[in-house]
Amino acid sequence: MPTKNSVSTFAICIHEEQSELTLADLCRACAVHAERIIELVDAGVLEPQGREPARWVFGGASLHRALAAMRLQRDLEMNLAGVALVLELLDENKSLRARLGSMGEP
Repeated sequence: MPTKNSVSTFAICIHEEQSELTLADLCRACAVHAERIIELVDAGVLEPQGREPARWVFGGASLHRALAAMRLQRDLEMNLAGVALVLELLDENKSLRARLGSMGEP
């Protein structure tokens, strides 16, 4: 019998594999109100397609990014500007590591 945690983890995996998420999908997966996601968009942490929240579409990677942003805010009490900077630096680090890996560097 699945536990509550295994069910929620399974649901998150399903959402993450989708190519597109609506604002409502992202809110459900992150267990937050739309205002929280809108704040992340306003801070540049998330970049949806579409002009208004009712028409926003997020890529599947946005779920991972939103959850990471909320963990940084909760665990480190970081403001949104700090969260955006940390996530940008993590993205740059990942990109540089990929480039080194493609060049045969360890």
